[in-house]
Amino acid sequence: MKKVALLVCLIFVISCKKESEETFGQPNPDEVSQTPEQLGKAIFEGKGNCVACHRIDEKLVGPSVQDMAKIYKAQNGDMVSFLKDEAKPIVDPSQYEVMKTNLALTKEMSDEELKGLEAYIYSTIK
Repeated sequence: MKKVALLVCLIFVISCKKESEETFGQPNPDEVSQTPEQLGKAIFEGKGNCVACHRIDEKLVGPSVQDMAKIYKAQNGDMVSFLKDEAKPIVDPSQYEVMKTNLALTKEMSDEELKGLEAYIYSTIK
């Protein structure tokens, strides 16, 4: 009986110690120090899989990132709304059907992620 009580106490102490060491509810320090452009680049090259169709300075399947940035800037377009599938395409509308399948990914992204992606795209033009 003493062994069981000792074991229960040990488990309790270990679990309490572990809980106090966790940073529950605290932001990840790596995420906090990341600029919107860095977040956008990480999404562009990773989670968003944008690199499958877009290159920075040349057309692949879709327009180049620099062309997208220049056109959206010149026309004062709302890139985030497009990525949410709430606005019509203004860059190569003929490719919209191809892009439409990828909008399922971007529609699931947070506003912070979409704004980061937008910031990264705009950062490619000087």
